[in-house]
Amino acid sequence: MPLEYRRVFAHSNALLVSHVHNVLTAAGIPAELRNMTLGGGAGELPLGECEPEVWVAPHNRERAEALIQDALEGASERPEWTCPGCGERLEGVFDACWNCGTQRR
Repeated sequence: MPLEYRRVFAHSNALLVSHVHNVLTAAGIPAELRNMTLGGGAGELPLGECEPEVWVAPHNRERAEALIQDALEGASERPEWTCPGCGERLEGVFDACWNCGTQRR
């Protein structure tokens, strides 16, 4: 019996939907894209049936939803840090202090 996939994400922005699909597949979760070309039907078809969607197998749903939430909220971003060399406050994307060159620990 084939698995009935579950919708885990839908949005009118196809690029965002593709990004979510890429996040899931990079994490090893097989995912399907659906309705990627139905945007032109908006107005003639109900909006909920035209939005691009990402679907996964039921056993992957919980993990997929957690990954999507992290990706959309930026939870995986590195926190700010304080340089141990000079005390400068730096954004999490930096691995070295711009002020004195000390590496992040």
